[in-house]
Amino acid sequence: MVSAIQNRTLPSHVVTNDDASIDSGHNRLLQLGYKQELKRDLSVVSNFALSFSIISVLTGITTLYNTGLNFGGPVSMQYGWFLASAFTMLVALSMAEICSAYPTSGGLYYWSAKLAGPKRAPFASWITGWFNIIGLWAGTTSVDFSLAQLIQVIILLSTGGKNGGGYVASKYVVLAFHGGILLLHGIINSLPIYVLSFLGQLGAIWNVLGVFVLMILIPSVATERASAKFVFTHFNADNGNEINSRPYMFLLGLLMSQYTLSGYDASAHMTEETKGADRNGPKGIISAVGISIIVGWGYIVGITFAVTDIPYLLSENNDAGGYAIAEIFYQSFKRRYGNGIGGIICLAIVAVAIFFCGMGTITSNSRMAYAFSRDGAMPFSSLWHKVNKQDVPIYAVWLSVFMSFCMALTSLGSIVAFQAMVSIAVIGLYIAYALPIFFRVTLARKHFVAGPFNLGRYGIIIGLVAVIWWVHEEETAKSYELHGTLRLLHRLQ
Repeated sequence: MVSAIQNRTLPSHVVTNDDASIDSGHNRLLQLGYKQELKRDLSVVSNFALSFSIISVLTGITTLYNTGLNFGGPVSMQYGWFLASAFTMLVALSMAEICSAYPTSGGLYYWSAKLAGPKRAPFASWITGWFNIIGLWAGTTSVDFSLAQLIQVIILLSTGGKNGGGYVASKYVVLAFHGGILLLHGIINSLPIYVLSFLGQLGAIWNVLGVFVLMILIPSVATERASAKFVFTHFNADNGNEINSRPYMFLLGLLMSQYTLSGYDASAHMTEETKGADRNGPKGIISAVGISIIVGWGYIVGITFAVTDIPYLLSENNDAGGYAIAEIFYQSFKRRYGNGIGGIICLAIVAVAIFFCGMGTITSNSRMAYAFSRDGAMPFSSLWHKVNKQDVPIYAVWLSVFMSFCMALTSLGSIVAFQAMVSIAVIGLYIAYALPIFFRVTLARKHFVAGPFNLGRYGIIIGLVAVIWWVHEEETAKSYELHGTLRLLHRLQ
């Protein structure tokens, strides 16, 4: 696999084709030794929209708001968001610089092969690629399963809530929801790229408008609102988990921000379908992260103003069964208007955003699998890199769907075991993010040839800080996974 990658390399980023009409990203792909097989039809806006929809602050924050409330509360969510945002932007800048130099669908594993040097390239690209693809499959599993769980909560609240005899779906029903969502995502991702481009832009618009509607509507409707002092200075240390260290609580609370601000490598995986990818791929990465930071903070602040009783929101005995944001939405409308229909509609807005997010993850995963198999790194590689008449890697799409469903089967044993499995796999994604940046600032420090977008003399220092942050991210995920494992063992005793 890697020898093929190395043999394709040309030393310069200078466009060598005499036909000036050829797209710069296409030309760079030819320089790297690959032929254009996918349809290059995405604009910079479409590239950005896909990554922005995958980051999806409505998905990440809503899904892990319980974690933020439980470990530190408003302080860990507010200031943890700023901390994670600053370092994530440094990671994005480093990734954007490498993406500009190597705009291929392979993304991270290909970067590692080029930056680790000839002797280390085989292992570096292999380990990066497998950590990346498994992490991506786990990400899709997590997103679509969280949508299935939200649908379960919407049905529960629509039928009277937990305290009103509402319908509580079994784990088998939730898994069936998950499978149905994956099926829809597979069908959508089998369509031509211009359809996905339109849906990606629609998803980005939905996320932005959804955040602005919810961050204003929910605290406005709520009959009781938290004070600014509570929103910006309250630290919740009463988590019921026998954890007394506030720094450790804050560390676990960071997971909400870290989980949300990920997935922007999608812009790299879509570069072979993006016009001017050596410039527009980096723009997609940076703009997706930057706008998500701003929009996400607004969502956190707006929703937290409607938080008045943290223990009740986290209690499994409330109407939403312990789903904090669902309870906030439902009770805000119920207390003002006598029913929670408005809150259920607000949850539907979030559900649509999560659907767009899951759709985008399948798009990104399939392009990664396509490129990885193109270089012969996967079993049955000749199958997964085939494209259909619409230039879609159709088999890679359905491989991603199948693997994400298989990962969700662990939920039948224990939801805590499922969460632990996903956490372990996502740790692999963090490693895949860090490795090419690490090689860039160490082994390739002197011979790296930057593309049109570059960080100049600041590239090394930004890259070093980015690697340190990703090491921290991995340790946070390990801590949370360990915490979940201990909870599972406690239950089994």
